[in-house]
Amino acid sequence: MNTLTATWDWLTTAANWSGDNGIWHRLAEHLYLTVVCLAISCAIALPVALVLGHLGKGGALAVNLSNIGRAVPTFAVLVLLLLSPIGTWGSWPTIIALVLFAVPPLLTNAYVGMRGVDADVVRAARGMGMTGRQMLFGVELPLALPLILTGVRIAAVQLVATATVAALAGGGGLGRIITAGFNLASTPQVVAGAVLVALFALVVEGVFEGAQRLAPDWARGSAA
Repeated sequence: MNTLTATWDWLTTAANWSGDNGIWHRLAEHLYLTVVCLAISCAIALPVALVLGHLGKGGALAVNLSNIGRAVPTFAVLVLLLLSPIGTWGSWPTIIALVLFAVPPLLTNAYVGMRGVDADVVRAARGMGMTGRQMLFGVELPLALPLILTGVRIAAVQLVATATVAALAGGGGLGRIITAGFNLASTPQVVAGAVLVALFALVVEGVFEGAQRLAPDWARGSAA
């Protein structure tokens, strides 16, 4: 109980919210890192998944290869990158490690969503004379969108939770609050940092859930 009380006191202390080491600044760094890594991951995974899902070839291999990244801890990847020449590239080791972590759910969900499109709908579109590009963007992508967005939501929440490793490489984010707490032997600060990361992940989850509820029926996978 004393630890919980001390944690609450730390969180409600105004001095801990301001300045370069304050919560608001670290939260902004964490959000920036999450958005950048999510954008890069989507730019890499989604085009590959959409094309392979449309062609129906090579997708299983790509998904299995990407899922290998799930078996390798992000921290281990980060350490290896820091020991390589890439370790001198500023925040890029952290970004690369997080992108490798976020690609599997994006690629898997997008590919499965594309392959899950009703074959009769695809044949009907082809019979109407639609080109491959028209079928991809006009038929398959809209129908696969709910599962694709689910993959984006999963990747975003995972990135929020995992971006704390940036602090181990000297980067910013809420992880710096946790590592600073360890350095100061301050259990309340460590717990406060963990609570902030958990709350941030829940907020991101809630934002995606709310956006999906406000989206049109077709974007939520509901029948019109």
